[in-house]
Amino acid sequence: MNKKVKFMTVAMLAFSLLSFTSCSKDDDTTVTPTIPGTTEAQTVKDVAYATTSSAQKMDIYVPSGAGPFPAVVLIHGGAFKAGDKAMEATNAAKLVANGYVAISINYRLSGEAVFPAAIHDCKAAVRFIRANASTYRINPNKIGTWGASAGGHLSAMLGTSGGDSYLEGSQGANLTTSSTVQASIDWFGPINFSTMVAEGLALGFASTYNVNNETQYLGVDANAPANIAIVNKSNPTTYIDANDPPFWIQVGSADPLIPYTQSFNFYNSLKTVLGDSKVGYELIGGAGHGGAQFSTDANLTKAITFLDSKLK
Repeated sequence: MNKKVKFMTVAMLAFSLLSFTSCSKDDDTTVTPTIPGTTEAQTVKDVAYATTSSAQKMDIYVPSGAGPFPAVVLIHGGAFKAGDKAMEATNAAKLVANGYVAISINYRLSGEAVFPAAIHDCKAAVRFIRANASTYRINPNKIGTWGASAGGHLSAMLGTSGGDSYLEGSQGANLTTSSTVQASIDWFGPINFSTMVAEGLALGFASTYNVNNETQYLGVDANAPANIAIVNKSNPTTYIDANDPPFWIQVGSADPLIPYTQSFNFYNSLKTVLGDSKVGYELIGGAGHGGAQFSTDANLTKAITFLDSKLK
């Protein structure tokens, strides 16, 4: 393809997705797909993957072409208590431009329901996508997940806890469908809530590191030794086994909210079981909790390269 034409195509796509996500939340219009009778690019808004809560919705971005395409479930951050699927517009545009169906999900936040509600929702979303793969031109055997911060934690949980009955839940109508994923990207997600404060002290960020948001997410004090059982249930490391998918993990060395050692320790635990070839890790020098160094085109391309190697 002519480079100028390709650039214009990607730019128009990104503009379209960003414009879509800037619409008023009062606009509940849902575009009903004509898939599989079309090969046109489509955006399908506010698709319900379960009915317990109004939060259980997803936006689906389908590229042009017959497919079936690999898919990536995008999970927004927000300290488990805030955020919206519209936050993932940039990553969705990058995915669609590279031949992926992007699915950006909302999930129940901690002010509405505590652990394990959010991971139940994430698994319900994956089951919905897999059960309805032909409708959205998706390859049901090629589903990845990508999240940042709280979303990174949930992405990691999806990656390691496939088949765990406690975390599976009973949300949605596709309970016999698998919620396993074939690739997982974790951007600076908290992993072990019980060690976050100690790790923060060791890194010299004593004034900013705490587990207040994690406590609200769990519904119990994440620092209290008496609650270690539920803290361990919320730890992706607990569920690591040889059947886990490949991981790509990135974190900033100057993250003032989540100690970067959380990601590094998780990486080492994964590598011990899965081996070097299935787990990648990068400490981004000087980067904080997200920000420009994560959203550059060069860094997004690293994520796409990882996904291409595992899902295509």
